[in-house]
Order: sequence, then structure tokens, then C-alpha cells
Amino acid sequence: MAVKVFSRLFTVLLEDDDFAAKARQEGLSVRLLHTKPDCELLVTPQGVRAGAEQAGPAAITLRMSCDTAHALWMGQLMVPVAIATGRLRIRGKVARVLELVPMLRPAFDRYPEIAAAAGIGA
Repeated sequence: MAVKVFSRLFTVLLEDDDFAAKARQEGLSVRLLHTKPDCELLVTPQGVRAGAEQAGPAAITLRMSCDTAHALWMGQLMVPVAIATGRLRIRGKVARVLELVPMLRPAFDRYPEIAAAAGIGA
């Protein structure tokens, strides 16, 4: 279920014209490694690919539990706090990740709806 929820979330992001244009301009690629349950996604301007077998190189890798990801997307946990407490580990430039946060607004807006549709509560 985690793969389905987070794949949908990032697909929504890539459907946002502003985000998609910025992602293409920056050559953005992000690998998401979630645990409990395990879920691996690669997000590029070309789309979202799930599973380790789909993995390719990424500029940024974000590692966290699915519970941490859920709390971040629900707005219950702020990215800087997650980084500072070790709940979110980043490989790549931390500053670049923090620059991306404002671009993620469409995902923050839609995540509660996506999670609810999958039967995941607040």
C-alpha cells in the first residue's frame, strides 16, 4: 500500500505544471527509501518508478520510515525537525532538499485526500 500511496503522491506533483517545469529545469531526481513497510521510489521529471529494480542514479536520496513520511506530508512534522532528529536522513545536498520544500505545496495539499482514499487516517 505504501508504494501505491507515495507513487500517487509524486504523480500528482509531476502533474503540477510549476513543479514539473522546475523539476525539468533542475534535472531533479529523488530516491525515496521508506521502511516499515519497505518502499522504494525514484522520482524524475519523466515520472515515478517503484521498486529497487527500477532504481537509477538520483541527485538526492531521502531515507525515512513510512510513519515519518506520513507525518511530514500531513504537516505534523516539519522537514528541518525531521532532519535534526535523524528521522529523515539525506544523501545529497541538504540545502537543495530545503529549497524543494516550498515546491512541494501541491503534494502537501493533496496528501490527506490520497491517504484517506487508501484507508490511512491522520
